[in-house]
Amino acid sequence: MQPATQMWWFTIGRVLATVVAGLGVGWLFGNLGAGLAAALAVHLGWVLANLFRLEWWLRHRNYADPPDVGGVWGEIIAQVVRLHRRKRFHKQRFVQLMRQLQRSTAALPNGVVILNAQREIIWFNRMAAQLLELRSTADLGLRIDNLLREPEFLRYLGRQDYSNPVVIRPTIGEDNYLSLQVAPYGDGQLLLLVSDVSRQMRLEAVRRDFVANASHELRSPLTVISGYLETLGQDPALDPDLAGPVAEMRRQAERMTSIIRDLLELSRLEETDEIVGGAPIDVAALLSLLRKDVLARAVHPHEVRVRVESTAQLIGDDPEIHSAFSNLVDNAAKYTPPEGSIEMRWWTDAEGGHLAVSDTGFGIPSEHIPRLTERFYRVDAGRSRATGGSGLGLAIVKHVLQRHGARLEVQSILGEGSTFTCHFPPERLTRPPVAALTTEPA
Repeated sequence: MQPATQMWWFTIGRVLATVVAGLGVGWLFGNLGAGLAAALAVHLGWVLANLFRLEWWLRHRNYADPPDVGGVWGEIIAQVVRLHRRKRFHKQRFVQLMRQLQRSTAALPNGVVILNAQREIIWFNRMAAQLLELRSTADLGLRIDNLLREPEFLRYLGRQDYSNPVVIRPTIGEDNYLSLQVAPYGDGQLLLLVSDVSRQMRLEAVRRDFVANASHELRSPLTVISGYLETLGQDPALDPDLAGPVAEMRRQAERMTSIIRDLLELSRLEETDEIVGGAPIDVAALLSLLRKDVLARAVHPHEVRVRVESTAQLIGDDPEIHSAFSNLVDNAAKYTPPEGSIEMRWWTDAEGGHLAVSDTGFGIPSEHIPRLTERFYRVDAGRSRATGGSGLGLAIVKHVLQRHGARLEVQSILGEGSTFTCHFPPERLTRPPVAALTTEPA
């Protein structure tokens, strides 16, 4: 028989014995009811006394020993003791785990800030306090966007797209930069990671200055070389055996000139990430002009279509937008065979304005897509050299879109073609969208 079963049989036997004793006393005094009532009253008093002892011990169990009683009450107290010990064990483990977590996060070279769903600070480590100048006594419970009022960071929080970090300069006049990235977790909670990228930004500035200065200094010699090569190529006294090499030198000189021009443009765009204003741009007219440029090529895709599905104009810097759209269309034309087709589509919806440049070219392997906007990155270096690509076009597109609060989306199927889509926010449009206006075939 199980101990618990024995205990309950013992308790039932005790109650029966109490009843029998009460009846016996009542029989001796000639009143069975009074004897039974008195016996049950004594038993009830014993139960209440045990209940009082249990309640007092539960309130003072941190320093008082459990009462020594038997029967069911003893088993109940034993169960409570076991639960209390198990709870204390898990509490100690949790406290140790929290201390280890705090020590490990304190040793991290990066700052860590935990935010709740309302973006209020719950906890931060020592490095975050140092980098963001947070105070543990005063800043806990405050909203992070009330403490960090950098416009770039506020826009980053508002976009709800935390895939890429944002770099801010918290102290005006000092050459220090912080990289901030948010990682959502749990039920709306956020993990803010902070790192000091001042050294990387300084190196990047040195690199940009070097590239800009070197490109500027190379532009004049290349202009002279290109001029002499053009004159030499048009000289009727030129040896026919040298005509081919001179033409190749002219082509390479033009390619170098194009690279330097793109480098200077990219350096200008990288000088600042500030959002630009601008004036309304007639997207339909711009796409029509780009279509004519493609058709003017010696070799071009068989079909070049323009679909304008909205009269909304795009507010932006005209030269920059023209450069970005031209680079996208130029890439599509370069990597689409003559029997293929290109489509430029402009439309608007509740999320803003969208320009998509689609082609039926070679396509891009998926592993290359995340790096397409890196400068000088090429999916196929041999094919890029053959088509005269500099590897800077998509980098220019990325920076132009960033300066207009827009983003680039790339979709591609290997062997079937690619689609590059520019997504502009609604505030970049001048008037509500109008459906399906024109389709311009080749």
